[in-house]
Amino acid sequence: MSTTAHQPVRVGLFGLLGSGNLGNDGSLEAVLGYLRTDHPDAEVDALCGGPEAVTARFEIPATRLHWNRAEYRTASRAGAVVAKGLGKFVDVFRTAAWVRRHDVVIVPGMGVLEATLPLRPWGFPYSLFLLCASGRLLRTPVALVGVGAAEIRSRPTRALVRWSARCAAYRSYRDTPSRDAMRAMGVDTSRDEVYPDLAFSLPAPARVAPTGAPGTVCLGVMDFHGGNDDRARADEIHRRYLDGTIRFVRTLTDEGRPVRLLTGDQCDTAVVDAVLDAVDSPLVTAAEPASLADLMNEMAAADTVVAVRYHNLICALKTGTPVLALCYATKSEALMERMGLGAYCHPAREVDADRLLEQFRALEKHAAELRQTLVGSNRTAARQLADQFAALTTTLFPANPHAQALRETA
Repeated sequence: MSTTAHQPVRVGLFGLLGSGNLGNDGSLEAVLGYLRTDHPDAEVDALCGGPEAVTARFEIPATRLHWNRAEYRTASRAGAVVAKGLGKFVDVFRTAAWVRRHDVVIVPGMGVLEATLPLRPWGFPYSLFLLCASGRLLRTPVALVGVGAAEIRSRPTRALVRWSARCAAYRSYRDTPSRDAMRAMGVDTSRDEVYPDLAFSLPAPARVAPTGAPGTVCLGVMDFHGGNDDRARADEIHRRYLDGTIRFVRTLTDEGRPVRLLTGDQCDTAVVDAVLDAVDSPLVTAAEPASLADLMNEMAAADTVVAVRYHNLICALKTGTPVLALCYATKSEALMERMGLGAYCHPAREVDADRLLEQFRALEKHAAELRQTLVGSNRTAARQLADQFAALTTTLFPANPHAQALRETA
C-alpha cells in the first residue's frame, strides 16, 4: 500500500450486500463498526448487489456489482443471453477498475467459499474470482474475513472458489470445517485462523425476563430446497421441510403457545405465507425484520427459538435464547457445538415432526442451564473477535497512524 499519514486509507467492501439477506448485511455492519472504531479516517465504499440499500442504510457510497442489471434473472430470450455474456466480459474491467481505486478490499464474512445453497459457477463465484484475481494483479490486498467455506463437487465452481482463495492476501474462517474444506480443495491454510462469525461482534439487546408461564416460540423459516447437490430432489426436500414445519406449529398452537414467524431473506416470505395459510390461529404471527438487530429484539423476548438460517441461529445464541437448529449444512452444526448446544440439532432435509417436538421439549426442559452456557460462550466469542480485528489491523493497516496508536496503547 502506498498510503501516508496524510492520505486516508481507501477501503472497499465487496459482496452480495443490500440484496435482502439479513446475515450478509449483518456481516457488513460488523466490519463497518470495526472500521469506524479502529480506522475512523478510512474512506469506505462498496461494490455490492444492492447499492441503493447499502447507501441508504449504512451511509457509504456503493456501486452495483454487475453491469447487467438482469444478472440474476433467468435468460430465456436471445437478447437476454447476449446481455449476460456481454456483462461477464464488461465486469472484468469494471471490477479491476474498482479494485485499483482502493488500498485494501475486504469481503466481510458470508458463505462466499461454499455452495451449500443452489449456486451457478458464472454467478457469484465468478464475481469473487474477478475480485481476488484483480487484487493479486494490481497488488491491492483482498481480505476474506471470517468467511464460510464448504467442499464443492462441481468442478467449475470448485476451481473458481479455490483460485479466489489462493489470490486473497488474507483469509480467516468462521469455523474449523470451513478451513478444513479449503485445505481439502488444495488451498494452503497453514496461516489461516478461525474466529467466531462476525455477527457476534454486533450489540445484543437485553433479554426479557421470563414470566414463568410458557411464552412465545420464535420460528425462523427459510425457503429451503436443499443445496447445490440436491437439485434433482429439491421439490421433495422443500415439501418435507414445509410439512414438518406446519405440523410443528400446529402442535404448539394446539397447546396454547404463541408462535412468531421470522425470516432471514426476502425469499422466505413464501414460507411464512404457507404456514399462515395452513395454521389458522391468532396465536401465529409474523414479523418483518429488516436487520439482525430486529431479529435479536424478537428473539430476546422469546422463551425459545427454532431456526434454519445460519444467522437466525446466531441471533438467538447472541441474545442467550435457547435455540434448536434445523441444520442444512455443517456450518450450523459446528456453530451449535461451539456455543455448547450441539445436542439440539435436527436435519433440515429430513424433518421429522415427532422427533423435532421431542428435541424441542428437551430444549425447554434444560432452558435455564442452556442460558448460563450461552453467557460464557458469548464472552469467549467476544474475546476471540477482538483478536480477529486486531489481527486484521496488523495485517492490512500497518501504516495507519490511528491503528498504530491503538496498538501502542493496547
